[in-house]
Amino acid sequence: MPKPSDQFQGETIMRGLVLGGGGLTGIAWETGLLHGLAETGLDLPGTADHILGTSAGATVGGQLASGLPLPELHLRQTDPARQNHEIVPPLETVGQILETWGALTAEITDPVELRRRVGRLALDADTVPAAERRAVIVGRLPAHDWPARPLTLVAVDADSGEPRTFDRHSGVPLIDAVAASCAIPGIWPTVEIDGHRYMDGGIRSNTNADLMTGQQAVLIIAPMTDHHLAGELETLRATGAVLALTPDEDALAAFGLNPLDPAVRAPAAEAGRAQAHRIADQVRELWA
Repeated sequence: MPKPSDQFQGETIMRGLVLGGGGLTGIAWETGLLHGLAETGLDLPGTADHILGTSAGATVGGQLASGLPLPELHLRQTDPARQNHEIVPPLETVGQILETWGALTAEITDPVELRRRVGRLALDADTVPAAERRAVIVGRLPAHDWPARPLTLVAVDADSGEPRTFDRHSGVPLIDAVAASCAIPGIWPTVEIDGHRYMDGGIRSNTNADLMTGQQAVLIIAPMTDHHLAGELETLRATGAVLALTPDEDALAAFGLNPLDPAVRAPAAEAGRAQAHRIADQVRELWA
Protein backbone atom coordinates (compact mmCIF):
# COMPACT_ATOMS: atom_id res chain seq x y z
CA MET A 1 0.00 0.00 0.00
CA PRO A 2 1.31 3.47 -0.77
CA LYS A 3 1.73 5.57 2.35
CA PRO A 4 1.71 9.32 1.67
CA SER A 5 2.93 11.23 4.68
CA ASP A 6 1.67 14.19 6.62
CA GLN A 7 3.81 16.72 8.44
CA PHE A 8 3.16 17.31 12.12
CA GLN A 9 5.49 19.47 14.26
CA GLY A 10 8.43 18.79 11.97
CA GLU A 11 8.04 15.01 12.04
CA THR A 12 6.77 12.65 9.36
CA ILE A 13 3.63 11.04 10.79
CA MET A 14 1.84 8.28 8.88
CA ARG A 15 -1.68 7.71 10.12
CA GLY A 16 -3.84 4.76 9.14
CA LEU A 17 -7.60 4.59 9.69
CA VAL A 18 -9.17 1.11 9.72
CA LEU A 19 -12.95 0.81 9.32
CA GLY A 20 -14.32 -2.61 10.22
CA GLY A 21 -17.43 -4.60 9.39
CA GLY A 22 -20.74 -4.68 11.22
CA GLY A 23 -23.78 -4.44 8.94
CA LEU A 24 -26.03 -1.40 8.83
CA THR A 25 -25.42 -0.84 12.53
CA GLY A 26 -21.72 -0.69 11.78
CA ILE A 27 -22.13 1.83 8.97
CA ALA A 28 -24.26 4.06 11.17
CA TRP A 29 -22.14 3.78 14.30
CA GLU A 30 -18.88 4.42 12.43
CA THR A 31 -20.40 7.45 10.71
CA GLY A 32 -21.69 8.81 13.99
CA LEU A 33 -18.36 8.20 15.70
CA LEU A 34 -16.39 9.98 12.97
CA HIS A 35 -18.88 12.87 13.00
CA GLY A 36 -18.68 13.18 16.77
CA LEU A 37 -14.89 13.15 16.74
CA ALA A 38 -14.90 15.85 14.06
CA GLU A 39 -17.09 17.96 16.35
CA THR A 40 -14.27 17.80 18.91
CA GLY A 41 -11.73 18.95 16.32
CA LEU A 42 -10.54 15.52 15.17
CA ASP A 43 -11.03 15.22 11.42
CA LEU A 44 -9.85 11.63 11.03
CA PRO A 45 -10.85 11.08 7.39
CA GLY A 46 -9.25 14.37 6.37
CA THR A 47 -5.94 13.71 8.15
CA ALA A 48 -5.54 9.96 7.64
CA ASP A 49 -2.80 9.01 5.18
CA HIS A 50 -4.56 5.75 4.33
CA ILE A 51 -8.04 4.33 4.92
CA LEU A 52 -8.69 0.58 4.93
CA GLY A 53 -12.33 -0.57 4.79
CA THR A 54 -13.96 -3.96 5.20
CA SER A 55 -17.67 -4.68 4.66
CA ALA A 56 -19.55 -1.92 6.53
CA GLY A 57 -16.23 -0.10 6.67
CA ALA A 58 -15.97 -0.34 2.89
CA THR A 59 -19.30 1.46 2.62
CA VAL A 60 -18.17 4.16 5.03
CA GLY A 61 -14.88 4.49 3.18
CA GLY A 62 -16.75 4.85 -0.10
CA GLN A 63 -19.05 7.45 1.41
CA LEU A 64 -16.10 9.41 2.75
CA ALA A 65 -14.62 9.30 -0.74
CA SER A 66 -17.56 11.36 -1.99
CA GLY A 67 -16.28 14.48 -0.27
CA LEU A 68 -19.59 15.07 1.51
CA PRO A 69 -18.96 16.61 4.94
CA LEU A 70 -19.46 14.37 7.95
CA PRO A 71 -22.54 16.25 9.20
CA GLU A 72 -24.24 15.44 5.88
CA LEU A 73 -23.16 11.79 6.01
CA HIS A 74 -24.50 11.63 9.56
CA LEU A 75 -27.85 13.01 8.42
CA ARG A 76 -27.99 10.29 5.76
CA GLN A 77 -28.10 7.84 8.69
CA THR A 78 -30.44 9.70 11.03
CA ASP A 79 -32.90 11.60 8.81
CA PRO A 80 -35.56 9.24 7.36
CA ALA A 81 -35.95 11.50 4.33
CA ARG A 82 -32.26 11.03 3.47
CA GLN A 83 -31.82 7.38 4.34
CA ASN A 84 -31.00 4.96 1.54
CA HIS A 85 -33.42 2.18 0.62
CA GLU A 86 -32.13 -1.12 2.02
CA ILE A 87 -33.22 -4.73 1.55
CA VAL A 88 -34.09 -6.29 4.91
CA PRO A 89 -33.25 -9.98 5.38
CA PRO A 90 -35.41 -11.76 7.98
CA LEU A 91 -33.88 -12.01 11.43
CA GLU A 92 -34.24 -15.80 11.33
CA THR A 93 -32.19 -15.95 8.12
CA VAL A 94 -29.42 -13.89 9.70
CA GLY A 95 -29.52 -16.19 12.74
CA GLN A 96 -29.30 -19.31 10.58
CA ILE A 97 -26.30 -17.97 8.68
CA LEU A 98 -24.50 -17.08 11.90
CA GLU A 99 -25.25 -20.55 13.27
CA THR A 100 -23.84 -22.16 10.11
CA TRP A 101 -20.68 -20.06 10.29
CA GLY A 102 -20.25 -21.01 13.93
CA ALA A 103 -20.53 -24.71 13.11
CA LEU A 104 -17.99 -24.42 10.29
CA THR A 105 -15.59 -22.50 12.52
CA ALA A 106 -15.78 -25.25 15.15
CA GLU A 107 -15.22 -27.94 12.51
CA ILE A 108 -12.44 -26.43 10.36
CA THR A 109 -9.20 -25.11 11.83
CA ASP A 110 -7.40 -24.14 8.61
CA PRO A 111 -8.41 -20.52 7.88
CA VAL A 112 -8.11 -20.80 4.09
CA GLU A 113 -10.18 -23.99 3.96
CA LEU A 114 -12.74 -22.35 6.25
CA ARG A 115 -13.03 -19.43 3.85
CA ARG A 116 -13.41 -21.85 0.91
CA ARG A 117 -16.25 -23.65 2.68
CA VAL A 118 -17.96 -20.37 3.46
CA GLY A 119 -17.36 -19.43 -0.17
CA ARG A 120 -19.23 -22.50 -1.35
CA LEU A 121 -22.10 -21.50 0.90
CA ALA A 122 -22.01 -18.03 -0.67
CA LEU A 123 -21.94 -19.36 -4.24
CA ASP A 124 -24.81 -21.83 -3.64
CA ALA A 125 -27.06 -19.46 -1.70
CA ASP A 126 -30.43 -18.37 -3.06
CA THR A 127 -30.24 -14.60 -2.59
CA VAL A 128 -31.80 -11.48 -4.03
CA PRO A 129 -30.79 -10.76 -7.66
CA ALA A 130 -27.34 -9.25 -8.05
CA ALA A 131 -28.75 -6.20 -9.87
CA GLU A 132 -31.14 -5.47 -7.00
CA ARG A 133 -28.34 -5.67 -4.45
CA ARG A 134 -26.03 -3.53 -6.59
CA ALA A 135 -28.71 -0.84 -6.76
CA VAL A 136 -28.59 -0.64 -2.97
CA ILE A 137 -24.83 -0.07 -3.03
CA VAL A 138 -25.24 2.57 -5.76
CA GLY A 139 -27.73 4.38 -3.52
CA ARG A 140 -25.41 4.22 -0.53
CA LEU A 141 -22.56 6.01 -2.28
CA PRO A 142 -23.02 9.74 -2.88
CA ALA A 143 -20.25 9.60 -5.52
CA HIS A 144 -19.00 6.66 -7.56
CA ASP A 145 -15.37 7.56 -8.24
CA TRP A 146 -12.33 6.50 -6.25
CA PRO A 147 -10.79 9.34 -4.24
CA ALA A 148 -7.29 10.62 -4.88
CA ARG A 149 -6.37 9.88 -1.25
CA PRO A 150 -5.44 6.23 -0.62
CA LEU A 151 -8.47 4.04 0.08
CA THR A 152 -8.19 0.24 0.13
CA LEU A 153 -11.16 -2.15 0.37
CA VAL A 154 -10.98 -5.86 1.21
CA ALA A 155 -12.98 -8.78 -0.22
CA VAL A 156 -12.44 -12.55 -0.36
CA ASP A 157 -12.43 -14.79 -3.44
CA ALA A 158 -15.32 -17.21 -2.85
CA ASP A 159 -13.59 -20.03 -4.76
CA SER A 160 -10.02 -19.81 -3.49
CA GLY A 161 -10.67 -18.28 -0.08
CA GLU A 162 -7.88 -15.79 -0.72
CA PRO A 163 -8.30 -12.09 0.10
CA ARG A 164 -8.09 -9.39 -2.52
CA THR A 165 -7.68 -5.69 -2.00
CA PHE A 166 -9.11 -3.04 -4.30
CA ASP A 167 -8.02 0.57 -4.73
CA ARG A 168 -8.07 3.26 -7.39
CA HIS A 169 -5.24 1.47 -9.23
CA SER A 170 -7.14 -1.85 -9.52
CA GLY A 171 -9.19 -0.91 -12.56
CA VAL A 172 -12.36 -1.91 -10.67
CA PRO A 173 -15.27 0.51 -10.19
CA LEU A 174 -15.70 1.72 -6.63
CA ILE A 175 -19.30 0.46 -6.61
CA ASP A 176 -18.18 -3.09 -7.44
CA ALA A 177 -15.39 -3.03 -4.85
CA VAL A 178 -17.77 -1.87 -2.12
CA ALA A 179 -20.41 -4.42 -3.16
CA ALA A 180 -17.84 -7.24 -3.08
CA SER A 181 -16.54 -6.23 0.34
CA CYS A 182 -20.13 -6.14 1.67
CA ALA A 183 -21.36 -9.43 0.10
CA ILE A 184 -22.30 -11.33 3.26
CA PRO A 185 -22.28 -15.06 2.38
CA GLY A 186 -25.74 -16.59 2.37
CA ILE A 187 -27.40 -13.17 2.62
CA TRP A 188 -26.23 -11.22 -0.44
CA PRO A 189 -25.03 -12.45 -3.85
CA THR A 190 -21.34 -12.73 -4.59
CA VAL A 191 -19.92 -10.05 -6.88
CA GLU A 192 -18.18 -10.94 -10.13
CA ILE A 193 -14.98 -9.02 -10.85
CA ASP A 194 -12.41 -10.02 -13.47
CA GLY A 195 -13.96 -13.48 -13.81
CA HIS A 196 -13.85 -14.20 -10.07
CA ARG A 197 -16.70 -14.22 -7.54
CA TYR A 198 -16.09 -12.25 -4.37
CA MET A 199 -17.69 -12.23 -0.94
CA ASP A 200 -17.50 -10.15 2.23
CA GLY A 201 -13.98 -9.20 3.32
CA GLY A 202 -15.05 -9.80 6.91
CA ILE A 203 -14.77 -13.55 6.25
CA ARG A 204 -11.01 -13.11 6.55
CA SER A 205 -11.23 -10.68 9.47
CA ASN A 206 -13.77 -8.13 10.62
CA THR A 207 -11.09 -5.43 10.40
CA ASN A 208 -8.17 -6.85 8.35
CA ALA A 209 -6.09 -4.37 10.33
CA ASP A 210 -2.90 -6.38 9.79
CA LEU A 211 -2.90 -5.03 6.21
CA MET A 212 -2.17 -1.57 7.65
CA THR A 213 1.34 -2.36 8.89
CA GLY A 214 4.04 0.26 8.54
CA GLN A 215 2.04 3.23 9.81
CA GLN A 216 3.26 5.13 12.85
CA ALA A 217 -0.28 5.47 14.21
CA VAL A 218 -3.29 3.30 13.41
CA LEU A 219 -6.83 3.83 14.65
CA ILE A 220 -9.14 0.84 14.30
CA ILE A 221 -12.89 1.45 14.41
CA ALA A 222 -14.51 -1.94 14.92
CA PRO A 223 -18.30 -2.20 15.29
CA MET A 224 -17.85 -5.97 15.67
CA THR A 225 -14.73 -7.78 16.82
CA ASP A 226 -13.49 -11.32 16.26
CA HIS A 227 -10.60 -13.48 17.41
CA HIS A 228 -8.26 -11.95 14.80
CA LEU A 229 -8.17 -8.53 16.45
CA ALA A 230 -5.74 -9.37 19.26
CA GLY A 231 -3.16 -10.68 16.81
CA GLU A 232 -3.66 -7.71 14.51
CA LEU A 233 -3.05 -5.30 17.38
CA GLU A 234 0.16 -7.12 18.25
CA THR A 235 1.32 -6.94 14.63
CA LEU A 236 0.63 -3.23 14.37
CA ARG A 237 2.32 -2.44 17.68
CA ALA A 238 5.57 -3.77 16.23
CA THR A 239 5.81 -0.70 13.99
CA GLY A 240 3.79 2.01 15.72
CA ALA A 241 1.02 3.07 18.07
CA VAL A 242 -2.46 1.59 17.71
CA LEU A 243 -5.86 2.11 19.29
CA ALA A 244 -9.00 0.03 18.74
CA LEU A 245 -12.41 1.62 19.29
CA THR A 246 -15.39 -0.66 19.86
CA PRO A 247 -19.00 0.14 20.76
CA ASP A 248 -19.63 1.04 24.39
CA GLU A 249 -22.62 -0.23 26.37
CA ASP A 250 -24.94 2.49 25.12
CA ALA A 251 -24.02 1.78 21.52
CA LEU A 252 -24.50 -1.95 21.91
CA ALA A 253 -27.93 -1.32 23.38
CA ALA A 254 -28.78 0.85 20.36
CA PHE A 255 -27.70 -1.84 17.89
CA GLY A 256 -30.63 -4.18 18.58
CA LEU A 257 -30.76 -7.83 17.53
CA ASN A 258 -30.44 -7.60 13.75
CA PRO A 259 -27.40 -5.67 12.46
CA LEU A 260 -29.01 -5.56 9.00
CA ASP A 261 -32.24 -3.88 10.15
CA PRO A 262 -32.45 -0.33 8.69
CA ALA A 263 -34.39 0.80 11.77
CA VAL A 264 -31.20 0.70 13.84
CA ARG A 265 -29.40 3.31 11.74
CA ALA A 266 -30.50 6.45 13.57
CA PRO A 267 -29.99 5.16 17.15
CA ALA A 268 -26.66 3.55 16.24
CA ALA A 269 -25.39 6.76 14.60
CA GLU A 270 -26.42 8.90 17.55
CA ALA A 271 -24.81 6.43 19.96
CA GLY A 272 -21.57 6.63 17.99
CA ARG A 273 -21.67 10.41 18.01
CA ALA A 274 -22.19 10.50 21.78
CA GLN A 275 -19.45 7.94 22.39
CA ALA A 276 -17.01 10.00 20.32
CA HIS A 277 -17.28 12.94 22.68
CA ARG A 278 -16.47 10.67 25.63
CA ILE A 279 -13.34 9.19 24.06
CA ALA A 280 -12.02 12.16 22.07
CA ASP A 281 -9.05 12.78 24.37
CA GLN A 282 -7.95 9.17 24.02
CA VAL A 283 -8.11 9.39 20.23
CA ARG A 284 -6.34 12.76 20.18
CA GLU A 285 -3.42 11.31 22.13
CA LEU A 286 -2.89 8.67 19.41
CA TRP A 287 -3.58 10.84 16.37
CA ALA A 288 -1.35 13.73 17.46
